[in-house]
Amino acid sequence: MNCFYRLKALATFEIKKCDVFKLDEGPATQVVLTRDEGLQYYRTMQTMRRMELKADQLYKQKIIRGFCHLYDGQEACAVGIEASINLSDHLITAYRAHGYTYTRGGTVKEIMAELTGRRGGIAKGKGGSMHMYCKHFYGGNGIVGAQVPLGAGVALACKYQGNNELCVCLYGDGAANQGQIFETYNMAALWKLPVIFICENNRYGMGTSVERAAASTDYFKRGEFIPGLRVDGMDVLCVREATRFAADHCRSGKGPILMELQTYRYHGHSMSDPGVSYRTREEIQEVRSKSDPISMLKDRMLSNNMASVEELKEIDVEVRKEIEDAAQFATTDPEPPLEELCNHIFCDMPSLEVRGTNPWAKLKSVS
Repeated sequence: MNCFYRLKALATFEIKKCDVFKLDEGPATQVVLTRDEGLQYYRTMQTMRRMELKADQLYKQKIIRGFCHLYDGQEACAVGIEASINLSDHLITAYRAHGYTYTRGGTVKEIMAELTGRRGGIAKGKGGSMHMYCKHFYGGNGIVGAQVPLGAGVALACKYQGNNELCVCLYGDGAANQGQIFETYNMAALWKLPVIFICENNRYGMGTSVERAAASTDYFKRGEFIPGLRVDGMDVLCVREATRFAADHCRSGKGPILMELQTYRYHGHSMSDPGVSYRTREEIQEVRSKSDPISMLKDRMLSNNMASVEELKEIDVEVRKEIEDAAQFATTDPEPPLEELCNHIFCDMPSLEVRGTNPWAKLKSVS
């Protein structure tokens, strides 16, 4: 372990410049990364990656059923965003939500158990892949684009309460042409809401490439009257600096800002999509070899003597064990009993009777 004492505590990196819209200046291009930050980002991204690969395995074994949208390849987006906001800030996203559930404070065990529909899941086994929640995290939303107006509502609450908090509101390129998104832009700009709209552009809305779906693929300019940034979403440091810039913009009372994160998903749209009918295996492999967010961070840390190979391998081993333990729990924990089916409809109310599938079937809901 003595070699660790000679490792550098921090290093400065030159990162890719963001494209800007309606802004006089953009985020910094020279950034400092400390060793502790680097190790933390590495561990979090590896945990997310391994968790999604385990979910893929359990789905193929028919242990996870139903809709399941995996986030591997896009880890730098979630980790970079979280590095520049507070846990007391708010976040809402679409249905590719496992990674954000983890960065917002959920545990791997709770997420895996939710995927398998077990009692110990983060939504007590009743939400599944698309509907996970925790403090200041509003899901996991299954309707395309519907989380965007909800996020503006959360930002309105932040402004109303005057608590200097903000809401990060995420959607994909596939949702970017939805009318409700433009309605939300308008209201957010009128009321100067502290909201960061983030389009995670992974190049395909389901199986349709952005070029075939959008007359303009400059998603960061789509706010028209809202300033925008286009960011390398595969580089955790680029995302971190852009989010820091956007958060400062919101907290200073300037209203909403829009970010487009150019990223890539390695899996198909969902587990029912093999992901190779509308793109080639070579394309996926090229992104993996040239732009993988975990490899990029790892190479930076090793080439700048901020971590040792052994140290990172140790983290990998610990992460794999955590995932295996969580998968074991997720396959042995009991399913929720039928009498709990209607619980938690309301958060703080006396128990009430809920009608079942016919007028004679009476169920009880307990907060």
